[in-house]
Order: sequence, then structure tokens, then C-alpha cells
Amino acid sequence: MSWLDREHTVAPPGYNRWLIPPAALAVHLCIGQAYATSVYKTALTAHFDATLTQIGIIFSIAIVMLGLSAAVLGTWVDRNGPRKAMFTSALFWTAGFLVGALGIFTHQLWLVYIGYGFIGGIGLGIGYISPVSTLIKWFPDRPGLATGMAIMGFGGGALIASPLSTQLLRMYDPESGTEGWVASGDAVGKLFLTLAVIYFVYMMFGAFTIKVPAEGWKPEGFDPSQLKSKPLVTTDNVSAANAIRTRQFWLVWIVLFCNVTAGIGILEQASPMIQDFFRGADGTTAVSVAVAGGFVGLLSIGNMGGRFVWSTTSDIIGRRRIYMVYLGVGAVLYAVLALAGSSTTLLFVVLAFVIISFYGGGFATVPAYLRDLFGTYQVGAIHGRLLTAWSAAGIAGPLIVNAFLDSQGTPGELTAGAYQPALLTMVGLLIVGFIANLMVRPVDPRFHEPVQDTPREFAKEA
Repeated sequence: MSWLDREHTVAPPGYNRWLIPPAALAVHLCIGQAYATSVYKTALTAHFDATLTQIGIIFSIAIVMLGLSAAVLGTWVDRNGPRKAMFTSALFWTAGFLVGALGIFTHQLWLVYIGYGFIGGIGLGIGYISPVSTLIKWFPDRPGLATGMAIMGFGGGALIASPLSTQLLRMYDPESGTEGWVASGDAVGKLFLTLAVIYFVYMMFGAFTIKVPAEGWKPEGFDPSQLKSKPLVTTDNVSAANAIRTRQFWLVWIVLFCNVTAGIGILEQASPMIQDFFRGADGTTAVSVAVAGGFVGLLSIGNMGGRFVWSTTSDIIGRRRIYMVYLGVGAVLYAVLALAGSSTTLLFVVLAFVIISFYGGGFATVPAYLRDLFGTYQVGAIHGRLLTAWSAAGIAGPLIVNAFLDSQGTPGELTAGAYQPALLTMVGLLIVGFIANLMVRPVDPRFHEPVQDTPREFAKEA
């Protein structure tokens, strides 16, 4: 298995760095399927005779394991290189689908928790961070663009998975043509098996084509000293062990937690949410299942586009200012969505689209924020530790939304008013994140690594 080692992935002289983003996207587009779980959420609720909260736990476990595995294995990923990490991610991610399918076929919800949630979540964490630090090293002159490219695919995963899953569910379920159709558990199980095969192939493509720059490589014409003139940007380095001792790390942790908690509540509930917002007094909705699935795909476009556009914009206006937009403007949009989102479908869709673009932008910008504050030395490991904020948000977001909704009524009978308490709670969270972001200052030099200790990126572990 030596062909997986870092030394076998070092790019030769003259290698074109623009060949790296497709390899990163191959992995992130696959693991981004996590954002399309709402397509079959109602089906699993009916199949297991469970509540929204019980089914939402599947997604929460996956996100918790994403953050924990990224935190624990971040240094391992940095040390061993992206190829071995992507290969390992593919094994865990696809195994999660296989075990999850077994749980669906045998009516054992706990197996879905272990499969898609626990095992698949480990694959999510390893696959998420493995291309990020690699692209930052290839694009030190444009870290926002680099992280936007790396994480764009994760946000766009549902753009592929949502319509694909809808069509496969229709193909696997003979009852799909009936009025008020909800996919059977058998159809969802077969969907899991199909996705496992497809994603394994594409993730292997990413693993075999990824490369890392040679030691000392830098883009032509790039002068690292130019970074010193930018606020909050350092040319020094902080280790992962020291980073978590700084005030800046935990302020950015709060920023990410608040931004993710607010957005994840919508994404996890997207398909039934748009149907409920336009449900009439007679219980019927003006939004069909197919249109709701399309809405999930549209949100995926916003999520994916926001990761690239907003993160790239941060290279121009700065990381702290762009988070002021994500959190401040986002809070206003959430309030409008809660109070007036049900007035027209156009307003609802536009508000949700922009909100989710901010959510995606927050994810894509945070690795560049960390690079600005802590340097490139162990930015992958630092990023992995920061993703525990995502783990916490993966619990808080769905629980807040599902708990409010479960108290309001039963799935399929809810209306826009049932969502107001949850959405207004998110407004408060975004305001907290806005304040935390304003408090970020440059890292105290006492946390910097001595220059002679960091000429080689992986000379020591965090």
C-alpha cells in the first residue's frame, strides 16, 4: 500500500496547480450527499414509524462524527497526505451506506445510526479536511479562492444527489405514481446500495489524481512578505496544539457554530419545509414532492455557489468583514423568512437561497481565516479541531428545528407558523456569532512557533 504514502504524491517540477481542484471536487461532491438527506427523510419516518427528531438523529450523528474524526485525525491527515486520507474516507463513507441499507432492510434504526451516522460520519470528516490543506498550499496567494474550490463540492453534493435520489426512489418503488406518494423503505435501502457503488468509484478517482507541492514550492511571482500588510494575516506559524490555547481559535469556533447551526436547520428540513410553508387550511400543499426535491437542489446551488463566490470575495475585503455579512445580514434575512416567508413562494425561495449561500460561504472561508491567523504549518489539523463546532451545530440545529416542529404537530400537517419559533431562535444565534467575530484580533506572538522549528511542515505533530 506504499502508493498511498505522501512521498508518492509529490508533484513533479512544472506541475499545473489547476489540475488539483478536480481531484478535491471528486471527493467533496460525493460526501456532500449528506445535504440531500431531506429527500428521503419522510420515507424513513414512515418506514420506521419514528418522529422527525428520531430520524434527524441520523444526520446529527454523521455531523458529530465528521467534526470528531476531523479533530482527532487532522494531524494524521496532514502527516500522511491527501491520497491516503481520501482512500480511507472512501472506505468509511461507502461502508456507512452499506450498513445503513442493512438497517433499513431489517427495520433496525440503530443500524442506520451506526452505518450512515457513525461509520459514514468518520468518512465525512476525513474526506472533508483532506483536500483543504492541500489546496491552501497550492494557492498561498489566494487562500479564499483555494478553500472555496475545495469546499464548493461539498455544498454542491446535493445538487447531484437530490435529483438522482428522487429518480432512483421512483424507479425502485412501484407505488411512485400514486397520489401523495412517499417512498418505501425498500426503495431507500436500494438507493443506499446504489450510492455506495457510485461514490466509491468517484472518490477513488480523486484519491489517485491528487498531488501535493514539493517542499519550498511557491507560485511564480508570489512574495509571502506582501501578506504582512493585511490586517489579521500572519506570516508566522502556530501549531495545532497551541492554536486551541488561543482566544482567537475559540472566537472563530463560536462564529462557525452559530453560522452552521442557523443554516443546518433549514438544510436538514428543506424538502418538507417548503411544503409546510405553503400548506392550506385543508391540509393540502401547493408544493409537490417533485418541486420540493427541486428546491433542495436549488439550495445546493446556493450552498455551492456561496462557498466559491463569498470565499473568493474574502480575499478582497478580508475574512472578518465577510463574516459580518454572513452573520449580520443573515440574521435580518432569517427574521424576514420567519415573519413573511409564506407570503409568496418567490420570496421564500430567494431568502432561503441567500441564507444558504452565507452558510456555505462560512464553511469555505473559515480555513482561510485560520490560515490568516495561524499560518500554514498545521492548518489542516487546526481546521479539523475547529470542525468540532460543526459537530455541536449538527446536534443543535436539527434538534432545535425538530423539537419545535414535533411540539407543533405531526409531519405532513404543519404550516409556516410552526417554524417561526425555530427561525427566530436562529436570529439570536447569528447575533451572538456576529459579536464574537468582531472580537477577533491577531494572535499573540508568544504562541508562534520558533522559525527554526518549522522549515519542514510535518517535522512534529500537534
